[in-house]
Amino acid sequence: MSEDPTCCGRREVLCGSGVLLVGAALAGCSSAADRAEVAASDNAAASTAREQAAVSPVAGTGDIPVGGGVVVPARQLVITQPTEGQFRAFSSICTHQGCPVTAVQDGAIICPCHGSRFDIDTGAAVVGPAEEPLSARSITVEGEDLFVA
Repeated sequence: MSEDPTCCGRREVLCGSGVLLVGAALAGCSSAADRAEVAASDNAAASTAREQAAVSPVAGTGDIPVGGGVVVPARQLVITQPTEGQFRAFSSICTHQGCPVTAVQDGAIICPCHGSRFDIDTGAAVVGPAEEPLSARSITVEGEDLFVA
């Protein structure tokens, strides 16, 4: 029986497979290190952004109407003042389907997507379809400035 000239022998197949396996192993080792370095860099950047957000004021106390509030889209926050001198901060992302809330009117935080309304003091859903409250954030007052962590 004669050998088919278009087919490779066992030796060539084994040698080629070995080269591929070594190459894949080396690529896997370097990629893991690269991924870890990138992940560490991303975590450091996220921590820095959070630290900067905590040290820069979100708004001034005079910017928030008593019995109302303001939406801060750049920070995905709603800042409210249910009673004079009492400030609250909530996520501006509706708990129903993730739409951003856009207004604070008549003592309620309003989601325009499906009409959910949230209490400005507690963030609780008072009109559905949302059932869960808005996520509360820690807010501090320093002089005339409001900071949200």
